[in-house]
Formats: sequence, C-alpha cells, structure tokens
Amino acid sequence: MTVSLTVDRERWSAHVQRTIERVQTVATPIPVVKGNGYGFGRHDLATIAAGYSETLCVGTVHELVGLPDSVTPVVLTPSLSGPVPHAVLTIGNESHLTALSGSRQRVIVKLESSMHRYGRQSPLVHQAFDSDLEVLGAAIHLPLTQADDDRVAEVSALINDVPTSIPVWLSHIDPTLIARLPDSHSYLLRIGSELWHGDREALHLSTDVLDVRKVVAGQLAGYRQSEVSTNGYLVMVGAGTAHGVQPLTDGRSPFHFNRERVHMFEPPHMHTTMLFLPSNAESPNVGDRLDLQRPLTQTLVDEVIWS
Repeated sequence: MTVSLTVDRERWSAHVQRTIERVQTVATPIPVVKGNGYGFGRHDLATIAAGYSETLCVGTVHELVGLPDSVTPVVLTPSLSGPVPHAVLTIGNESHLTALSGSRQRVIVKLESSMHRYGRQSPLVHQAFDSDLEVLGAAIHLPLTQADDDRVAEVSALINDVPTSIPVWLSHIDPTLIARLPDSHSYLLRIGSELWHGDREALHLSTDVLDVRKVVAGQLAGYRQSEVSTNGYLVMVGAGTAHGVQPLTDGRSPFHFNRERVHMFEPPHMHTTMLFLPSNAESPNVGDRLDLQRPLTQTLVDEVIWS
C-alpha cells in the first residue's frame, strides 16, 4: 500500500447526514461528486451520494461513466459537444447554446456572477427556452471570498429577471443566507467540500515507509546526486507526483512523523519521495506510516480504509 485515506466511518457519516438535513430546511441539497471524488474515488463516492439524492453533480461529460443508474447526473462544466440525453448539461454562453439548440436537451443555464468564469446575464435563460431546450434551472457560482450581505445582494440581483417557474441552483453560500433571498424562487444548493470534508477530524491521509537507510555527511544520493549535509537517514515513502504530492505552497515538506515535519531530501518523483532525518532524530521503520498534509481534491489515493 502507498497513499491511504483512513475514514472514521461513524463520525464522517454523521457529519454528512447533519449537513444534508441542515440544507434541507431551506433548499434542496444536491451532492457534488467530481474530479477525483474528493479523494474517496469518484465512483465509490457517487454510490454513497446516491443514498442521499437522486440527482448528482459531476464535473464534466467525461465523468458520466460508471455512475449509479438510479441518479440523474448534472454536468457542471459547459461543453461544446452535442446532446447527452441521460444527463443535464450546463450552458454558459451562446456557443454552448448553439451546440444544443433544438435537441430538447435538459439544461441548466449559468448566470454570470462576480467570478466572471462562465455564464451570461438572464437573457441567456430566455434564449435557452426559445431554442427548444428543457430548462431545469438557472445556476449561480459565487466566489469563495465574499461577505454574506454581498452574496445575498448578488444572487437577488442576478435572478431578478429569471422566470419563477424554474429553480435557482446555488453554490458557495451558507444555507442560513437562503432565507434572505427572494421567496419568488425555489433554491437548490450544490454541496461538495463542506459535505465530504466538513469534519476533517474524520479523515486521515498517510503513506507507507518503504525503506530506510543510514547515510553520512558528504555522501551523494537521489536523482540529482545531492550531497547529504549531515549524518542521518534517508527515508523512502510511497507517495510522489503520481499521487499529486508536491511541496506545500511555501516550499515545506508535506510529510510528518510523530507530529514533526520530515524534510524532503529532494522533490517528490512519481511514486516515491526521499526524505531526510538527522541522526539525532527518531527514524521510522519500514512499514510505519507518515502523515501526509495534502488537499484531498488534489491527491490520488491508492486505498480508502473505513474504520
């Protein structure tokens, strides 16, 4: 085994249930299962999510394979390809609309938020209706950093000319704020990180120690034949760039042993990272596990262990 995600099943499941119930008091919760499945694996997480909702959001049209038959998938990223009858697609501009025009494709239309990523103003919603598409809603993707009052004001302004016959799909807004939005519309809330990662204490990312060897000052080692600065140990762990493992944004090592950061001897490479410990530090043994400090959405996990 190399990179493992250990999940406290009872604690994690309780958090997911609480989050779903909290959203249900004000909106319809729609779980998001995209990318690497938030570290759990997309197919496995989709199976879990299907127990909470008949509708799931995925990232792209390429993530539609292998989903449970019981769910309706909603593709969040717009596509320039043709219709996908069994899914709901997202329209973010006129070109996306043209690719689907006249197909009776089920769609959600993006409204341009202050992110300015995808979306147009409300006339795009009306164009989708006029293009013989089945419009299931208007979607707003808010930025992560925004004051609550600004979120409420932005959503309220964007939906002012959206037909009240379709719901508004929201993301990155606290459920408590939905009560402050216009009651002329109904709301669905897409939830991903808060749902799956909201209780970080239930999740533990680690990697195996695969080899340990003593080295002396002046010895050369590694791909780049770097010089060992002092006597100590080279520790090989089964986590590297193939798992998405990189130094932290400030350049520090993401590996810890006994709650102490273990320095990298050289940058991660494919399935292994070479670490270094001085001789006066406690060295792990082969078979021990080191904690790995990584965003789960950016990590390819080899095994999920439910405890």
